[in-house]
Amino acid sequence: MDAILPALITGGLALLGVIITNVSSNRSVENKIITAQAVTDTKIESLKDEVAKHNNFASRVPVIEQQVKSMDRRIDGLEKAVDSLR
Repeated sequence: MDAILPALITGGLALLGVIITNVSSNRSVENKIITAQAVTDTKIESLKDEVAKHNNFASRVPVIEQQVKSMDRRIDGLEKAVDSLR
């Protein structure tokens, strides 16, 4: 009977230590996860911006190609005109 009280006190203090350690560990892990998520979100936003720039360029390429074809036709016309003057 004399040993039960010290055992209960020791067990209670050990349980309290485990609870405090787990709470502290959980907070630390949660902060690391929040930081990692913030970094991931920033990287995703950066990639979204790059994709938007690429998509804008990709939509302009056909227009540029059409302008190049138009310039080629003009150059061909000028070359023919110069050849006919010779």
